[in-house]
Amino acid sequence: MTESLRFQVDGALLEGDLTLPDGAQGLVVFAHGSGSSRHSTRNKAVARPLQDRGLATLLFDLLHAEEEREDARTGRFRFDIALLTGRLIHVIDQVSTCDRTRGLSLGLFGASTGAAVALLAAARRPDLVSAVVSRGGRPDLAGEEARQVRAPTLLIVGGRDEHVLELNQEAARRLVAPHEVRVVPGATHLFEEAGALDQVADWAGEWFIGHGSGTRAAAG
Repeated sequence: MTESLRFQVDGALLEGDLTLPDGAQGLVVFAHGSGSSRHSTRNKAVARPLQDRGLATLLFDLLHAEEEREDARTGRFRFDIALLTGRLIHVIDQVSTCDRTRGLSLGLFGASTGAAVALLAAARRPDLVSAVVSRGGRPDLAGEEARQVRAPTLLIVGGRDEHVLELNQEAARRLVAPHEVRVVPGATHLFEEAGALDQVADWAGEWFIGHGSGTRAAAG
């Protein structure tokens, strides 16, 4: 069952879609990339197989409607990593105390610039975030703070996305937490090739389940 949620963050009303399978083992919060939203077809294509594995998913808008319109014109917000990180942290703080999701292990899935946002949120909430997965992401934008991430991190890149692959390999060298860089052969930046997103979803599901206990021990 999917329900609509709203988060009030510093005067901004952010909308989200929470899908909570029966007996969910964990919750994966999606941080979308530049110029995208909770309606991203690629993130939805990853979310559905995660739900089939018994993981709840939350896709939400990092920007409200007016900001999205301005960003489409000017690109003003999409690389404001500090703003987006603050909003993601607010949302994971909220879901960690929500009756329906409290106690579930929490994973973050970041795409494009959302990968840096996910890593920074994991660094600042080490007691909440159990795992991070990036798809075609820009983890390099997290900078040196990536060294503070404690959650196991999986960086997935398309084999034909050569520049982003180099950036991911560079970012991986900063990570102290357990991590892997995995390449989807023949895939480009948007993973539009046949089977590419299926591979992303399969690896992401394995990673989240393999690095989440199902409940956080501290949740009581």
